[in-house]
Amino acid sequence: MKQLLATITVIATLAATSASAFDPVHLKRLKETNECNLSEANLEATNLTGANLSGTLMKGITLCNTTMPDGSVIYSGC
Repeated sequence: MKQLLATITVIATLAATSASAFDPVHLKRLKETNECNLSEANLEATNLTGANLSGTLMKGITLCNTTMPDGSVIYSGC
């Protein structure tokens, strides 16, 4: 349950900081499968502190100035 809540937090953060529209179908799928795919996502300047990203597919994402769960800051894709 903690992983699901952390994943929902990540998705909510992405929705709040992203220019793209939030899709309720994606949230429904996340709740049903407990799987998250962030491939090709732009996580620029996102704060992921405390998020549990284990098992999350993150191929090709932009992490420019992104704070990772451990508190480190990544500048990949700047």
